[in-house]
Amino acid sequence: MIFIIFQENTETSYTEGNRLCLQYYTDCIIYVRYKKMEKNTIQTLKGHLLAARALKDSMEKSLASTSKDNVWKYASFKSYMSTYQSIVAQVSTIINITAPIGVWDLQKIRGSHDTTTIQQQEFFESVYANLNILISFIEHSIDLKGDEIRSLCDFFQANLRRAVFVEPDKEKEIQDVVEQLLIGKGFAKGIDYDRETGRVKVSIKEVVPDFILPRLSMAIEVKLSKDKSKSKSIVDEINADIQAYSKKYSSTLFIVYDLGSIQDEFAFKHGLETIDGNIRIVIVKH
Repeated sequence: MIFIIFQENTETSYTEGNRLCLQYYTDCIIYVRYKKMEKNTIQTLKGHLLAARALKDSMEKSLASTSKDNVWKYASFKSYMSTYQSIVAQVSTIINITAPIGVWDLQKIRGSHDTTTIQQQEFFESVYANLNILISFIEHSIDLKGDEIRSLCDFFQANLRRAVFVEPDKEKEIQDVVEQLLIGKGFAKGIDYDRETGRVKVSIKEVVPDFILPRLSMAIEVKLSKDKSKSKSIVDEINADIQAYSKKYSSTLFIVYDLGSIQDEFAFKHGLETIDGNIRIVIVKH
């Protein structure tokens, strides 16, 4: 990870060299941000995140493999509770957990032989709910979703052009290629992504993003820029889409496939992309 910090000088404006420098790093999809955690801390938290996800997966599988009529399917609640609290204890030694998660005094919690099936279910579901909160807290703390989104931007920047064999005439042609790239990356439709779903109501009409990635709370919109007049209208479309999609999704990626109409990529992106990375634009030249 490369961190680039620009000191703003209020007395002078950016020189052409500064502009080109900014443009270069923008083209490389390197975003300006401040370092919040040490690398070792992030790696340790990622390890605890994997443990939390493994625990969640185990809880889900234990229910899936047990008959619905089995009243004792929640009997392992205390074992899961103990593992959950062990993860919480380890995470709390690294960062201050500000998320509203619960913990229990395990010595006061009775075992499966001394609790009713209803009590066992309540404990099990409570552990599961708190575990989900903990997972989300760790993900946000290490900006894991941000890393995944940046990686996805790099992926499209590097691979989209080479996957387009003839000059496209319609946006749908690029959308089809984007979907094939997602599938090739291991994304499963209906699970990791969906196409032309996730309607967003704006005033009296509804808008539908080309793709959505639910786990990342992300919308992907594809644009095909054929000429200068189209590139200008695309800017207006992007502004409108930002207003609409931000009501439902935390981030939006715009993939602009350019047939030679965009001369200055920095100028095109200026005022659209956000430093926090919630709005990203990838321009791919044919």
